[in-house]
Amino acid sequence: MRRCRWAALALGLLRLCLAQANFAPHFFDNGVGSTNGNMALFSLPEDTPVGSHVYTLNGTDPEGDSISYHISFDPSARSVFSVDPTFGNITLVEELDREMEDEIEAIISISDGLNLVAEKVVILVTDANDEAPRFIQEPYVALVPEDIPAGSIIFKVHAVDRDTGSGGSVTYFLQNLHSPFAVDRHSGVLRLQAGATLDYERSRTHYITVVAKDGGGRLHGADVVFSATTTVTVNVEDVQDMAPVFVGTPYYGYVYEDTLPGSEVLKVVAMDGDRGKPNRILYSLVNGSDGAFEINETSGAISITQSPAQLQREVYELHVQVTEMSPAGSPAAQATVPVTIRIVDLNNHPPTFYGESGPQNRFELSMNEHPPQGEILRGLKITVNDSDQGANAKFNLQLVGPRGIFRVVPQTVLNEAQVTVIVENSAAIDFEKSKVLTFKLLAVEVNTPEKFSSTADVVIQLLDTNDNVPKFDSLYYVARIPENAPGGSSVVAVTAVDPDTGPWGEVKYSIYGTGADLFLIHPSTGLIYTQPWASLDAEATARYNFYVKAEDMEGKYSIAEVFITLLDVNDHPPQFGKSVQKKTMVLGTPVKIEAIDEDAEEPNNLVDYSITHAEPANVFDINSHTGEIWLKNSIRSLDALHNITPGRDCLWSLEVQAKDRGSPSFSTTALLKIDITDAEVRRLRYMKNSNFPGTTKSVRKPKFKPKKPHSSQGLFLHPHCEIALFNLSNVNLYSRVFQGAAQAS
Repeated sequence: MRRCRWAALALGLLRLCLAQANFAPHFFDNGVGSTNGNMALFSLPEDTPVGSHVYTLNGTDPEGDSISYHISFDPSARSVFSVDPTFGNITLVEELDREMEDEIEAIISISDGLNLVAEKVVILVTDANDEAPRFIQEPYVALVPEDIPAGSIIFKVHAVDRDTGSGGSVTYFLQNLHSPFAVDRHSGVLRLQAGATLDYERSRTHYITVVAKDGGGRLHGADVVFSATTTVTVNVEDVQDMAPVFVGTPYYGYVYEDTLPGSEVLKVVAMDGDRGKPNRILYSLVNGSDGAFEINETSGAISITQSPAQLQREVYELHVQVTEMSPAGSPAAQATVPVTIRIVDLNNHPPTFYGESGPQNRFELSMNEHPPQGEILRGLKITVNDSDQGANAKFNLQLVGPRGIFRVVPQTVLNEAQVTVIVENSAAIDFEKSKVLTFKLLAVEVNTPEKFSSTADVVIQLLDTNDNVPKFDSLYYVARIPENAPGGSSVVAVTAVDPDTGPWGEVKYSIYGTGADLFLIHPSTGLIYTQPWASLDAEATARYNFYVKAEDMEGKYSIAEVFITLLDVNDHPPQFGKSVQKKTMVLGTPVKIEAIDEDAEEPNNLVDYSITHAEPANVFDINSHTGEIWLKNSIRSLDALHNITPGRDCLWSLEVQAKDRGSPSFSTTALLKIDITDAEVRRLRYMKNSNFPGTTKSVRKPKFKPKKPHSSQGLFLHPHCEIALFNLSNVNLYSRVFQGAAQAS
């Protein structure tokens, strides 16, 4: 029984302990690629931005208690992440750099308040293309001999990129595509290109820009490629491949009369063509000295060994040889150069001009004007000489006088030369401008202190040629002549001048053209005059126009134009159309007479009018310019007219004169018969002549006194004038017709 009680007690205690136990929480393990759980095998790109939510811790508590999350790092390491204790969200708080730290150790923990479970995790930092290639072991300097064969390796560059994958692979290329060098794109080995050479004398240093470029990759979501550049300095090393070179060529030396034996004449200078490592050089004379000269083998100074009086030649052509000596002391490359040495006496002779018979200082020549340009004046036989030697015999030749007409050759002379004068400007050699051309030949020494000189006069007599055209003193001539000028009258004299002399200067005149038929010209004097039979008439042709030609004996000519105007003469009287004229005058309206004067110009053709005879004289007035005739203002009706002249009928006769304004003046008279009526009579006459119905024939009723119209009668006219009687029934019918007819008349 006791044993059973203890067993029951133990079982009860066991049940109590189990009831009071609390199990620890734990993380979920969701495997690779999961973004929540216990960060097992979790990796993160190094270009993840700070502040990004990168992971979520996730776990559970068996009892379902609330849990919290924590993350911690080694005290010596950076705290790269932070965690939200409630939700487990992990945030990046420090920048990642795979090249500095490719994995991060952290301790993550989960707690239910009583139990804490901690795990150590390793977060892998994956690569992003955030590094550029970097050349190592700079600067790059290479020393290369100039005779290195094409294709040889010159140098090797090396660049590293700490990125992985394609972002860490590096390729190489040259920035200058036209360089004599090439680079292997994978190894960075620099070579001299096939067919290329180096030359120390042309370029001692080459600068090669090499570019290193990675293979590209992703950075912050974009594809990027990084590159770097470096400069390789290639110094070309000189080798012995160039012959020695003389400096200051050509070489000339002079020996004078007072030069002493042993004196230095000149020095030649040479240097090794290989400037980087020059060899020692030695000088020697090869030939041409005849023992008269020697050279210092180290300095290159050439000296005379004899007295100038003992020398057999005026000019010595020496050949100097220079030889390079190798470091071992053996002869190497060689070069030669000519050296000219002249034996010069003292300057004691000036230049002198010579003719065919000896020294001469005046030369004469005759030649035609305007010779061809470039022609040589062969009539001048001139020689110039300086008896000195060498530089003392060198002088310049020039012309002094009219500039630009001639030139002299040669312009520089050594010792002696034939002088040639050449035409430079043919137009300036003109007989009409200057019959004689004079200039001087001047010879002046060039390189002497004394500058000795001499001159010679050159006189050229020019001969005339027919090189000019006759020229009129005017392009046109204007003349005026009266139309009544008799045949053979002088009109105008033209003048043309030919500046040539002799027969070439004689001018012959002629005229031609449509207006020249009535005129002649004297062939020598140029006087233009009318034909003997010519009859000029300004009224028929007032102006003549033709051409005058001036010609020399060889047919060279020029032309001028002649304009001749006929001056009108008052040779026509005014003419009336008829000697007896009849006019009908309506009271209040003038009549007009007209006479024509056929003269060509005013005032000869202007006509003035006047009344020469009328009885009585106080009835009519006339406008002297227009020929209009009207009754005086005091006469306003037929009754008033007949009160002045009773017993006369209506037909008046006047003698009218037309007189021109010429000098002397001409006049003509005409008899003018004027039938005077008024508007009413005019209408009646119109109806009578038109045979209107109701009219009767005109009758004459002598000595009938005028009466006023009666109501039972028609219209009555003044006695002795034509009368038209009307039936009373027709008066009103035709009244408007009469008015229209009167207005029309």
